Amino acid sequence: MKKTKQVLRILFILVSISSLYFVPWILVKAWILPLPETVQEQLNEGIDHGFDGMIVYVDQAGKPPELYAAGWHDRKKKIPAYPQALFKIASITKLYIAVSVAKLVKEQRLSLSTTLAEYVPELADRIENADRITLRMMVQHRSGIPNFVEHPDYWTNPPKNKQETLEYALDLPADFEPDEDFGYSNTNYLLISDLIDKTLGYPHQKYIKKEILTPLELHHTFGSLSEVNIDSVMSGYYVGVEEDLKTEDTGLMLATAEDVGMFLRALNNGSVFNEGEQEIYSSIYEYEHTGLLPGYQSFAKYHEDIDTVVIQFNNTTNFDGYDWNLAEILYNRIVKIVRRRKNKIE
Repeated sequence: MKKTKQVLRILFILVSISSLYFVPWILVKAWILPLPETVQEQLNEGIDHGFDGMIVYVDQAGKPPELYAAGWHDRKKKIPAYPQALFKIASITKLYIAVSVAKLVKEQRLSLSTTLAEYVPELADRIENADRITLRMMVQHRSGIPNFVEHPDYWTNPPKNKQETLEYALDLPADFEPDEDFGYSNTNYLLISDLIDKTLGYPHQKYIKKEILTPLELHHTFGSLSEVNIDSVMSGYYVGVEEDLKTEDTGLMLATAEDVGMFLRALNNGSVFNEGEQEIYSSIYEYEHTGLLPGYQSFAKYHEDIDTVVIQFNNTTNFDGYDWNLAEILYNRIVKIVRRRKNKIE
């Protein structure tokens, strides 16, 4: 038995070593390097690893918030990265939409048990199981509605507007039966945002501003690219493509790292909610998120053990996708630095 365990251990080591040939060495390097003393040093390492620009916001309870930046805000114009830049936060937008749903449910303007077919009858024959998919299932990604980004033509023939985007998810078989599984699908939130627009009679971005941004004094968060000065938006880069991707209007939100951090703090301590809304929110969605677009990666998480919000923005992506793993490694190392610093003080 002992000999068998030794053989298995050797085999495990050999497999582990051989597997490294299939892992980009930059990930190994980023992971094994000694942990820097400061967050700024870690960002500088991130630039050395291949990111064009990075921004980090740290909000540790009882301490003034900290902002860091490294690399380029605009590589072509040689403008250094700065913490106050606007950034395309991609799917972090879902947190703001989910909060809006909770508020509208509390106001009894939306119902979590109402089906998609009831809300949008014109799509009943184009989305499988629309008569059994409820709003709750859509918010929780348990609807089975296909994700439009997984359509084979989505990347080769990108949609030009919201309707074209939706078309990539229509008339397809469901990924699974309603509420039988979890399947992250951007289509859910595209439909939810349209449903909120329909319910309100005006754009959901206006509701988010009125009910979330203004009360929290988040003056550097915007609903779309059309609302901002393009020069204030951090450039986005896709490896192998010279074009700056910041001019691509995705219809998703933009914000500074500080504004996202303040929102995330309010989400986790409950101050974004009015009476009765947080209970609804807790039953339907999560309290942290990440975001990914060509040229843009974002992390927004609250770490309860150290009562700290850490936001990280990176403005470089690539075809191989290992950049996401690299970004996660850097994010986790930044959290370790903050945690170590807190433990030293205590």
